[in-house]
Amino acid sequence: MRKIVLSAILALSVALFAVPALAEAPVKTLPSDITLAQARVILDAALKKAVETKVPVNIAVVDAGGNLKAFYRQEDAFIGSIDISIKKAVTARYFNMSTRTLGAASVPGQPLYGIEASNDGLILFAGGVLLVDKNNVIVGAVGVSGGTVDEDEVIAKAGAAALLK
Repeated sequence: MRKIVLSAILALSVALFAVPALAEAPVKTLPSDITLAQARVILDAALKKAVETKVPVNIAVVDAGGNLKAFYRQEDAFIGSIDISIKKAVTARYFNMSTRTLGAASVPGQPLYGIEASNDGLILFAGGVLLVDKNNVIVGAVGVSGGTVDEDEVIAKAGAAALLK
């Protein structure tokens, strides 16, 4: 009888501890993070603008944490611009403003002079743009490099605008 009681207690204990293990897995993506589907929409819109303007570019999309989510590199885009496009996106996200705006605040005599030396190097010229969703929540950023800084920014803005459609 004692063996039966001990066996029952053991079986009940195992069952009680196993229930949490069978529960649903934790959510790994934050609700305010950009999805891969959204990133592809942004990349496609930016690529369309780049093709229209005949500027071969690299296009990087980072998530809300500044981590690379998606990337396109057009044929004939500068290899050196791969890193620049990613850093433009990261810079915009880290400081929640476009790289053009941050760049203007970081010239000699301005309060953020020298900031480009932080965070393993930042990019402070145009082409990095925040990605804001329909709820006005920052979900990431897009960075473009390969054309002039003005061309890069126009292409990045075209990608960012696609998120709101």
